[in-house]
Amino acid sequence: MRNLIADSNFEAGNRRSLAENEVHLWGINLDAVAPGESRWRTVLSPDELARADRFHFARDRQHFTATRALLRTVLGSYLGSDPSRLTFVYSDKGKPFLGANSAIPVQFNVSHSGGRAVLAFSLGRDVGVDVERVRHNFDCDVLAERYFSPGERKALIALPLSERWSGFFRCWTRKEAYIKAHGAGLSLLLDSFDVSIVRGERNALLATRPDACEAERWSLCEVDVGEGYAAALCVKGHGWVLKD
Repeated sequence: MRNLIADSNFEAGNRRSLAENEVHLWGINLDAVAPGESRWRTVLSPDELARADRFHFARDRQHFTATRALLRTVLGSYLGSDPSRLTFVYSDKGKPFLGANSAIPVQFNVSHSGGRAVLAFSLGRDVGVDVERVRHNFDCDVLAERYFSPGERKALIALPLSERWSGFFRCWTRKEAYIKAHGAGLSLLLDSFDVSIVRGERNALLATRPDACEAERWSLCEVDVGEGYAAALCVKGHGWVLKD
């Protein structure tokens, strides 16, 4: 990922442009930027600071602080605004949006797992992103039986055992990215749509129910964020260009 933030002295710098046909992705190496915690805290709002201080472990607090501060920093570079003065509002399903202080309709989404975070930005397009560290310390077949659709479970079981967990996380991140972009939250059942678990898939939303036409309204693709992680991006509409 070209826009990988791996320096605790990162500054967004000059104002950045975001075209209507573009989606921008930023990756964050959370362990590398964690030493900047004291500076990141100066950017956060009081409620964000309170959330950060509720974390029991220092690493979790530092990762949350860096992610929120860098989200604000990058957003500020698109808007030409002071990052600390940005306000956020939330839908009834919990999806965040910029508050009324933004005259530019920048849409964004955030995900973090392990030592990596991903920030997605678009102009006037609903967007969702999800990243997960690939783990092997659970029974992926049991979770797939609970959360995946019949077609997804069949595709997962068909994989060699050595590839089962990476396939599970490819499926999981694609489903989460679509749910986050859609904005329906937990009211959108995980087995009410099908995604591909094929590696490198560029058109991964296969079917939606009960409205079969819904699948045509979205673009869902895999994102490469480095070894040991799976990630996916979902964007409303087609014809956009990924800038990562």
